[in-house]
Amino acid sequence: QTEQELKEVVKRQEEKMLQLIDKSGEVMRLTEEVSQLKRSLQHAETRAKVLWEEMQGQEKPKVDAAYVQERVLLRQEV
Repeated sequence: QTEQELKEVVKRQEEKMLQLIDKSGEVMRLTEEVSQLKRSLQHAETRAKVLWEEMQGQEKPKVDAAYVQERVLLRQEV
């Protein structure tokens, strides 16, 4: 009986370890997803800032898309 109880305890511990491993993998995946979202947000904020700067002081928008894209890329490098 004691041997059977010990086997059950070992089995439960193994199951708990597998659950922890699964959760660890999920945490790593979510961490990477958060990093990607932060990069996307930073790119969007940079683009918005450049566009805002280009639009300031212009009555009618006459923005050269290639020029704006170049500015966005340069700003992102900084």
